[in-house]
Amino acid sequence: MPQLDLATFPPQLIWLLITFFALYAVMSWVGLPRVRGILAARKGRIDGDLEKATQMKSEAEAVIAAYEKALAEARMQAQITLRETTDRLNAEAAQRQAKVAEELARETTAAEKRIAEAKTQALGSLREVAIEVTRAAAQKLTGRDIDAQHAGAAVDQAMRERG
Repeated sequence: MPQLDLATFPPQLIWLLITFFALYAVMSWVGLPRVRGILAARKGRIDGDLEKATQMKSEAEAVIAAYEKALAEARMQAQITLRETTDRLNAEAAQRQAKVAEELARETTAAEKRIAEAKTQALGSLREVAIEVTRAAAQKLTGRDIDAQHAGAAVDQAMRERG
């Protein structure tokens, strides 16, 4: 094996050193700068993404805060509208109730007048009916016809006694 031959050992070491330094130079001037560039670009992209994520998070928090504020204002406005509507409807109901009560009072007064007139008319005709009944009863009992004046006096006396 030629690698283990001691006579060729020093030139192999020289070529090893030449190759090592050549590869080292190529790697340090060409390979490592590219790797550093790729690492720097990746770090920059990651930093940019983190910055962008932080910015988007703050924007999302601002949007959420604005949404919650708008929601609170909408709820407050809805309660105000509900309260105003309830008050308006209660006022309208009270007004309608007052109208109905007023109309019922008018109808009650008119009905009381009609009842009083009917009572007066009934009492007025009651005397005449009582006189006719008295005359008819006297006719049947006695067989004689009594005059309306005597029958009226008897009915008036009986009405005074009753009340």
